[in-house]
Amino acid sequence: MNAATSRRELAHPERTEIRLEGVLHALSDPLRLRIVRELAGADRELACSHFDLPVTKSTTTHHFRVLRESGVIRQVYRGTAKMSGLRGADLDALFPGLLGSVLEAADAQAGRLGGI
Repeated sequence: MNAATSRRELAHPERTEIRLEGVLHALSDPLRLRIVRELAGADRELACSHFDLPVTKSTTTHHFRVLRESGVIRQVYRGTAKMSGLRGADLDALFPGLLGSVLEAADAQAGRLGGI
């Protein structure tokens, strides 16, 4: 593997390394929760450029890194695009019902607060 290829690979925790407190921390931020809701609704990988977040590029990168390092999402490069996908199967295997409950509660909250 050459240096260019190795720089393009992102570190992800193995399923056995994912911790509940890390997942809950990642989901506790409104922007990260918004990213997760969009990924869950898309049911496919989305490019980071797909997300229109009201923060700087560096802050957006930080939010994606927190989600990736906690095991909530998986990111891979496809050409020049960094694609993100929800690790729903891993999360459901480790914490049955957690992700679904959080997404359902977030949807209810968004409806109650007018689409946040």
